[in-house]
Amino acid sequence: MPKIPAPPVPGSLQPTPKRPGKVYGPQTPAEHGHEGAASAIGWIDERTSLSGGARWMMFRKVPKGTNWFYTLGSATMFAFLSQAVTGVFLAMYYDPSATRAYDSIRYINNEVFLGEFVHGMHRWGSSVMVILIFMHMARTFFFGAYKYPRELNWVIGVALLILTMAMSFTGYLLPFDQRSYWASVVGVNINGTGPLVGPYLSDFLRAGPDFGATTLSRFYALHMMLLPGVIGALIGFHLYLVARLGTTAPPWIRAKAPEALREDKVAS
Repeated sequence: MPKIPAPPVPGSLQPTPKRPGKVYGPQTPAEHGHEGAASAIGWIDERTSLSGGARWMMFRKVPKGTNWFYTLGSATMFAFLSQAVTGVFLAMYYDPSATRAYDSIRYINNEVFLGEFVHGMHRWGSSVMVILIFMHMARTFFFGAYKYPRELNWVIGVALLILTMAMSFTGYLLPFDQRSYWASVVGVNINGTGPLVGPYLSDFLRAGPDFGATTLSRFYALHMMLLPGVIGALIGFHLYLVARLGTTAPPWIRAKAPEALREDKVAS
């Protein structure tokens, strides 16, 4: 019975050919680790082709005049990631109950290891994220980055601004102390004065006719699951459009006409 030939070994898995004339000694542990990491990355990339997408996202042309103002979007995304990570750690100890929410916050701040530090990062990080997203939107507006062909990215940015404010509003109630309770009551009543959808929005936020335990559960679900998921999806689409369309140059940078067009203009 004839033997079936073995399948060819992919190039990324084949060992690097040795150069003639070079003396190869025993490999050090660092060299072994480097080759192992390179082989593992090559094995994953051969099956996923992630390197192509990474090159498409990372290696792109940057307009002349790019400065530190263009880092506001990345800073806002970093603030969101910080909020997500610290929020997950806080959710491990937080109890979204009207009778135990305040005590769970006190337990986090007083008993949990680094609990007060993580809670402080999450609390002040929300204000930092709101400030950064407003600065990012202002930079986009004054630099004219909302114009063609980036109108859709501007609309997504406006939606992200609204969702960020909503996430700050829903998170403010979670300590369930006197200040957060009455401030949330005022906020929900203000939403109820809106035209047409105002009363329905107010009832939705209260989760019923009265402001109570079900309201806390509703705010916790919105703050912990719905809003972060929507924000994360929109950030991904926002980054895709940025990578595809590129960024705009500052308004004080003027594009130079090609030499051929400049000569034609002089000749005419």
